[in-house]
Amino acid sequence: MIQVDQVTFQYEKHQSLFQDFSWQVERGQSWVIIGPSGCGKSTILYLLSGLVHPQKGQILINGELLNTPRPRTGLILQDYGLLPWATVRDNLSLGLNLRTFYGPDGIHAPKESADYRKRDSIHYWLERLGISEIATKFPGQISGGQRQRTAIARTLVLEPDLLLMDEPFASLDTPTREDLQYLIQSISKERPLTSILVTHAIEEALFMGEKILVLHNGINTQPMILENPFYGKLDKSTEKNYQQLVNQIREELKGKTA
Repeated sequence: MIQVDQVTFQYEKHQSLFQDFSWQVERGQSWVIIGPSGCGKSTILYLLSGLVHPQKGQILINGELLNTPRPRTGLILQDYGLLPWATVRDNLSLGLNLRTFYGPDGIHAPKESADYRKRDSIHYWLERLGISEIATKFPGQISGGQRQRTAIARTLVLEPDLLLMDEPFASLDTPTREDLQYLIQSISKERPLTSILVTHAIEEALFMGEKILVLHNGINTQPMILENPFYGKLDKSTEKNYQQLVNQIREELKGKTA
C-alpha cells in the first residue's frame, strides 16, 4: 500500500532526518514507529499524509504518487484538533460537510464514494466509541479521554483506508490510554484499515504494532524493522522472549547516530 522510495527530507537550516530512505507497508498491516525525540517520527507521518514533501525521492500510496493530502488518509493528533466552538456531533460532521462542499473530486473526497454525506455513520461512531451521551457537549465540557474518542470518531466517520496516529494517547491516564489502545486495535482488525502509530513507549509499541519501525537520532538511511510476536497480547509478562525484545528496542533507542 505504501512505498517510501529513496526519500530525503530535512527542515530548513537543520540536518537531514531521512536520506535515501526506503520503506514499505502492506495493506492492512498495523505498524508502530518508535524512536527518541527529534528523530523524525512525526515528520514521517506528515510525509505520509502529504502535509510536507520530500526534497528527493517519492512516496506512493496504492500505486499513486502522493502530491497532496489524500481523502482516504486519516490523521489523529495528540492535541485532538477539535473545534472548541462545535459540539461533539458537529466535530464529527466537519469532514462530511467539507466533502459535501467539494463533492467527490478525488482530492477532497473519494471519487468512489457516491454517498459521501453519511449521517448514519455519525450515529454509528458516536455509539461505537461510547460518546453518544455527550454528543451535544463542547470539547471544553468533556474529559481528555472523551476528546480523544471524539477525534478518533471524527476521523473514522470518513472511512479512511490509512490511519496515521501521532502519540494520540500520550497525555491520557493509564486506564483511558489502555482502553483506547484496545479500541483502535479492534477497529483495525474489523475493517480494511492500515494503521501507523507513533509512540515513545515501548510497551505501547509492542501492544499496538505487528511490525515496529525504529528511528534513530541523526540521519535515517535504512529502516530498522522488528517483527513483533506480542502484537495485541494484553498479558505478556509470562511470554518467552518478551523482555528480550523490550531490551533490544531499549538498546536501539539508546542511540545510534549517523
